[in-house]
Amino acid sequence: MNDFWVSSGHLLLDRDAGGGLLVTDEFLKAYLARPELMPPEEACAAERALHAKLMARPQATVSPMEIAAIVDADARENWELMLAFRDRLLAAPTLEAAYGRLIRDGVARVPPLFLNQLAHVIMRNALDGCDDAFVARAGELFYRPQRVSVHEGKVLLADAEVIEGHEMNRQASPLLAMLGGPAVCELDVLTRANADDYWGRSDAHDMVLDLGGEPGGRAAIAGALERWLRQIHGFDVTVEAVERIEDADWRWFVGLDAEATVIGNALWRGEAVDEERLNRVLALFRLTMDPAVPVLPQAAGRPVYLLLAMGPDRMLRMKPQNLVTGLPVAEAATAN
Repeated sequence: MNDFWVSSGHLLLDRDAGGGLLVTDEFLKAYLARPELMPPEEACAAERALHAKLMARPQATVSPMEIAAIVDADARENWELMLAFRDRLLAAPTLEAAYGRLIRDGVARVPPLFLNQLAHVIMRNALDGCDDAFVARAGELFYRPQRVSVHEGKVLLADAEVIEGHEMNRQASPLLAMLGGPAVCELDVLTRANADDYWGRSDAHDMVLDLGGEPGGRAAIAGALERWLRQIHGFDVTVEAVERIEDADWRWFVGLDAEATVIGNALWRGEAVDEERLNRVLALFRLTMDPAVPVLPQAAGRPVYLLLAMGPDRMLRMKPQNLVTGLPVAEAATAN
């Protein structure tokens, strides 16, 4: 079986009988080893003592006095945020449940980096046993921003950080600058011919997803959405890519990113949306839930439409948390 996304930390976690992720000391230590929490040379004795204590016992109780004793104000805030985040993870039965509670309760005091890391490892768990490289590559959208390029009639999604690195190399090298074409041309587009290469390169995030092509990036995203929703909510759904909303009386939609939400809200209100903005829509999906799933009355028996769009800067910043709170599910409870 293919292993992938080792950087997600999924190997540091245990699993319960239902497949949910269980927090371990090893997983918490990975957070404590981050540069933001490693005491610098000039750190005070109180900060060093706190870090050493938690590295030995990551779930140890920390008193307000231990935090207050840290001299540097930024360091105090970092530790307050980290410990509040840790306690919220430990209070939930699984990591998936913790993520759901974080989203529902509000994430004002949760660093976006932490949310992305949770989405990373939860999606890795959702994809466990997946042998479809296209669906796995589509799963990267849930935690890593993408740069959208149009090249030779293809709509291509490339990891934003990787593209930025290639563009910096071009600026530093006149030879590379002479190559012409967008920087995405320097990366491999995922195809059936090179799909087996994805698994060994998955942590490099250096393969491009073609939204068209064969078998098609939009279909792959639909597959990733199905797995994410099953992992978070505990019920199966069918998600399919569609060209347009055929239903004149559509009842519910979820924007999968901030731009898609703005566009969807405008369409919902019957407002005119200019062509330039409509062209930012990259994909449209129809989600169908099993009739046994309890939904709000206004959405009963009707599909839910999902919109995915890029911003004016041609960046796609997906917000998977919208799928936690945005569905018309009557009973808001995660399976895990």
